[in-house]
Amino acid sequence: MQHAKALDIQRFIDENKFSVFQWIVFLISFFVILIDGFDTAAIGYIAPSLVKEWGITKPDLAPVLSAALAGLAVGAVLIGPIADRLGRKYLLCAMVFLFGLASLISASAANLSELVMWRFLTGLGLGAAMPLAVTMSNEFAPTKRRALLTSAMFTGFPLGAAWGGFLSAWMIPQWGWRSVLELGGVLPMCLAVIMLFLLPESVRHMVTRGAAPARIRAVLLKISPTLGEVTQFVLGEKVRAVSSDDHGKRGVGLVLSRSYIVGSVMLWLTYGMGIVIFYALINWMPILLKDAGLDPKTSLLVTSLFPLGGVGAIAFGFLMDRFNANRVIMLGYLATAAFVYMIGQAAGNIGWLVATVFIGGAVMNTTQTSMPALAAAFYPTAGRATGVAWMMAIGRVGAVIAPFLVAELQRRQFSFAQIFAVLAVPGLIAAMALFIKNTSHPESQAADSEAELKGELKTAEA
Repeated sequence: MQHAKALDIQRFIDENKFSVFQWIVFLISFFVILIDGFDTAAIGYIAPSLVKEWGITKPDLAPVLSAALAGLAVGAVLIGPIADRLGRKYLLCAMVFLFGLASLISASAANLSELVMWRFLTGLGLGAAMPLAVTMSNEFAPTKRRALLTSAMFTGFPLGAAWGGFLSAWMIPQWGWRSVLELGGVLPMCLAVIMLFLLPESVRHMVTRGAAPARIRAVLLKISPTLGEVTQFVLGEKVRAVSSDDHGKRGVGLVLSRSYIVGSVMLWLTYGMGIVIFYALINWMPILLKDAGLDPKTSLLVTSLFPLGGVGAIAFGFLMDRFNANRVIMLGYLATAAFVYMIGQAAGNIGWLVATVFIGGAVMNTTQTSMPALAAAFYPTAGRATGVAWMMAIGRVGAVIAPFLVAELQRRQFSFAQIFAVLAVPGLIAAMALFIKNTSHPESQAADSEAELKGELKTAEA
């Protein structure tokens, strides 16, 4: 085989204008993440209504708040290796439909036990869909704009969570808490049908799996008609140096290999610590603010400001494409710890509370939503879906812990300020984990040298 006659997939993407077709892939991925954020945060917004209607105590909410989060972890663990073997498109469509259907059914729950079961199944679909959408968007992105586009796409999650808060504040008084779950079910089911017709399979995945050249050509022609008559393709990835024992590994084997294991563990720890902060606040803040003296509607609206600031991830994506991405995000987690602590000091001053929640949310969500872009850049195509999915899955352990953590702090009668002081600590741990990752896997131009392409070329020919 003459590689000189083959078309380098990534170079083709990099050298052509970002097409309408690529914008469609990006927007579909964005809407998956948007609805994902809405459905994930919905349970926190309806929690006060559950306490009132079912006569349960606040600590009783911990299982239902954690159910979807546990499902998220299980879904992400399972889907990554499957997607690296079978592909992205149809799995993504199926998972989006699954979490929509489960959310719709959960609206009919008659008690806490039923709601826990259906929220777990909702989380199963959510956990699988999110990393697949991140991977899909990343694999159609130009190299120089990859972090920017991936981060921009992932801003859908905090926007969806914030949108859920604003809608919940309007819908619950009129139609009750079940209407929020019904909306969170119908929207993804409709989106899944649209995706079947508009979403392509990842062309990078097709090359790694030796798909028919005609299938690869059909997708590339939608990016640019300059493809010509080429029928031989190469995936010349710029990847970090690996030991000789790790060449040719895929999926789980690559993520856990000696060349990637330290970085993988530090990504898991970092993402998990950010998740502890996010879910502890998004699930419990309406109740904590109500206990601090705000009325229920104001508590929901103030809580909605926290995830809204995640749109700042676009700025982080811009910085990550130009500077050391580990250091950019590390600074974000240090700032997160400071602002979470400050929220706890703002009780009693509504103006200061609103300001600190919004700014703290902007910093925290900007930092957290940049993590999938960091993980997607860290792994090559052969392990990207698994790497991103497992970071999210194992990090979700923090999501399961978070509701119980706050419940325990409340049981021990920690004050508003003390609870937020405790929740600032995970931000410091996350920053330290990224420092270790950067030390073990330093980012430099040398790490991306062409010499390290050896053994990474994947081809498909007629």
